[in-house]
Amino acid sequence: MKPDTASSAGAMESRRPVNAKPTGIKEIAQALGVSIGTVDRALHQRPGISPMTRAKVLKMAQTMGYRPNLAARFLKSQRQLQISVQLPSEIAAFFDPLREGIREAAALLEPAVRLEMRNYPRLGEGDAEVFNDALERGVQGMIIAPGAPSEMRALIRRAARRNIPVVCVSTDAPGTERLTAVTACPYSSGAIAGELLCRILRGPAKVLVITGGLGTEDHASKIEGFRASLQAGNGIGIERLVEAHDDEQLAYSGTKSALADFPDLGGVYVSTSNSLPVLQAIEEAGLSGKLAVITTDLFAALVPLIRSGRILATIHQRPMTQGRLACRALYRFIAEGQCPLPRIRVAPHIVMTSNLDLFLEQMALPAEGSGDRDEPIWNGAAASVG
Repeated sequence: MKPDTASSAGAMESRRPVNAKPTGIKEIAQALGVSIGTVDRALHQRPGISPMTRAKVLKMAQTMGYRPNLAARFLKSQRQLQISVQLPSEIAAFFDPLREGIREAAALLEPAVRLEMRNYPRLGEGDAEVFNDALERGVQGMIIAPGAPSEMRALIRRAARRNIPVVCVSTDAPGTERLTAVTACPYSSGAIAGELLCRILRGPAKVLVITGGLGTEDHASKIEGFRASLQAGNGIGIERLVEAHDDEQLAYSGTKSALADFPDLGGVYVSTSNSLPVLQAIEEAGLSGKLAVITTDLFAALVPLIRSGRILATIHQRPMTQGRLACRALYRFIAEGQCPLPRIRVAPHIVMTSNLDLFLEQMALPAEGSGDRDEPIWNGAAASVG
């Protein structure tokens, strides 16, 4: 019996040496017993072949690990994509690594891609003006973090009518004509935090929640997941919820006031990266290490606080990974016509004292064989609170 072609190719690929030449059109044609022209037409969506043949070629290309050289293709056509990246300045601990992930993905495509990095103060403040400006300058694609989705709906529609794809990152604008959204699943992030607090407090207790603005889809979904987990607990509930809108002073004063009003709080959940002012208020109240504190994301200033137990856990949203995926999804859509999933969810990670060093090690080194790496923990002494 003649062996299945796809299975044979898969076995051949599994035995391929690590340093072997990457699979190309010629290798796919040889595996299928067809011409190079047939493979080229199938991969590049050109006419002249049957749908059945096209499907066989695409399946074989996937089996053999074919990766198109998108940058070379754009160089050949003498085109350069201009992508507008529009992100808030605050909170830098999250959005700076996200920008780095976008830059890292784009660097692999140079000079076929040119990034235009545009900043505005914080989520929902100044993003509409930056978006409008990019529309008028005629960019080929946008990566945005919508702080107020309802206000961005008409703008995203204008971009879609001009055939300018928009990718949301960090937070979503559901119900709009954006291409896709790349986020750490916010509901899961909140649900994980709620489950951890239920397990550590083990009984009737009240917790304080510091979030961003509930008009932002990401923040609202985290709180929804957090509440759902608390409902399964033993009498654990939210005593106060503070919307700090990524403002350090609001986070500090809101925490300080809540600690004074409710001295018997059992825990605190900070659902954004704006955790340092919250931790400062806890330290000043003499409650550091006495409350079960769960934060969001992982950056240098949190490391000694996790080690010392002043932070029980942090829910790492992997911003650099989000940035890489957003850039790749946008580029492949424009260059290849590959439509991404409506939403790309990045699994959040739980970081505690027990696995902190493992995360720090992974963040400092490239993943073997992939060229990818997780978010870097920058050099220098970590800031302390209090």
